[in-house]
Amino acid sequence: MKLRVDGREAYAYTGGKAFDPALPCLVFLHGASHDHSAWTLLARWFAHHGQAVLAPDLPGHLRSEGPLGASIEALGQWAVALARAAGATRAAFVGHSMGSLIALEAAAAMGDEARALVMIGTAYPMAVSDALLATAREQPEQAMRQVNAWSISSHASKPGYPSPGSWLHGGNLALMRRVQTAGIAHLGAGTNVFLHDFQLCHQYRGGLEAAARVRCPTHLVLGDSDQMTPPKATHALAEALRARTLWVASGHHQMGEQPDGTLMAVRRALDIAG
Repeated sequence: MKLRVDGREAYAYTGGKAFDPALPCLVFLHGASHDHSAWTLLARWFAHHGQAVLAPDLPGHLRSEGPLGASIEALGQWAVALARAAGATRAAFVGHSMGSLIALEAAAAMGDEARALVMIGTAYPMAVSDALLATAREQPEQAMRQVNAWSISSHASKPGYPSPGSWLHGGNLALMRRVQTAGIAHLGAGTNVFLHDFQLCHQYRGGLEAAARVRCPTHLVLGDSDQMTPPKATHALAEALRARTLWVASGHHQMGEQPDGTLMAVRRALDIAG
């Protein structure tokens, strides 16, 4: 589905069903250097169980027109504008990693019109080491490989997941490369989407202020082996949001590593039965 958001074209996957603004709207927001495909299983399940799904590519990521978002706060406003452009008056927001911070800002901006907030693989502050930022600036391919290794725990160490023909490590790295290459092609030489996204996470300081404005039920879905956003880094945020925490046996890349477990956790968070 293509929409006009802030005067620019935005792409959103709708889970194989036409978007119906009369149904409850559910917006999925991907993480750094990813795109809507992170949500394929979840988007399809919810679209076929009574939800109107929007899983967008963030601005400047593959199918959505640039420029890249200026801040997490700006992207939160963009997510609200996306839902409005589709005709939704209320929405629930589900985000992973960087997308979880964007979802937090979107739910805060929507106030009483936000139905629910689900933050997957989150932390606040979402600090990024100086070493990783330097590598991302100077050797983005090496930084992608590092993040790929840290994002997937030993549960996905075998080359086939969850069936022959799928390779989680290779597929995740290939997606990051594709987003990086497309950014250069569409936005010009010198564009570094990987660095940009990690800098936004590192620079974001409005989490507790946004949490104070959230009015909807909130859940954190955390991986028990997450090295990228360690669960211990969620305590202040969980307290500020009065959030319930759900656990998945995985590293940071929960939707790929434990797709069924992550789906079940989000279903529980949104209280939607199969």
